[in-house]
Amino acid sequence: MKNTKKIFHPFSLILSIFLIFSISGCLQQTIHLNGVELREYQGQKLSSINDFHENSIKGPQYINNSTYRLHITGLVDNPKNFTIDEIINNHQHFKKIATLNCVEGWSVTILWEGVLVKDLLNEIKLNSSGKIILFKAYDGYTTSFPINYIMNNSIILAYKMNNITIPPERGYPFQLVAEGKWGYKWIKWVTEIEVTNSTQLSGYWENRGYSDNGDLNASYIG
Repeated sequence: MKNTKKIFHPFSLILSIFLIFSISGCLQQTIHLNGVELREYQGQKLSSINDFHENSIKGPQYINNSTYRLHITGLVDNPKNFTIDEIINNHQHFKKIATLNCVEGWSVTILWEGVLVKDLLNEIKLNSSGKIILFKAYDGYTTSFPINYIMNNSIILAYKMNNITIPPERGYPFQLVAEGKWGYKWIKWVTEIEVTNSTQLSGYWENRGYSDNGDLNASYIG
């Protein structure tokens, strides 16, 4: 019997490396932008939308505009389901530059535009027994915050980045701008905001050992 030697083609090696990096979320994506992206605002340099690394739990999500609803549920007096237009057209807009710092070691400084989460919550009237606000995403991702973090700060639910509508790959239609927190708290593709009286914070990565609070001035390991 002939002894057959298997030859490992260089292309196979390149493909294997590409797949490893793709699965680990370390590759940057080039996103097609529908408009001209700002790269400077009021004298401050901005990162590009393309500087983000793709590290979502199920890859980019693509949401249907006509069927999308943002559900605000739980300990509220008037639960409501908002359409995208109702959120954008019926609430005051805010802009701010904020930096997302990822635990993987990269960061991006972006001009965000959106509505204040507390404005939405005030509209549906919080129950006084609410302690925690849990955010849920289209892909099943979750993260949560003490209610005071949301109500005492100008936390934006953003629909624009660098003056362009957030692309699907970056969280369209809404991403939370969780200032002062590690990137895993900046939930994308937000579909539900639930107010609870649980004393326990919870979230996708938090349930896997990451810090509940996710404060930048502390370790992200819980």
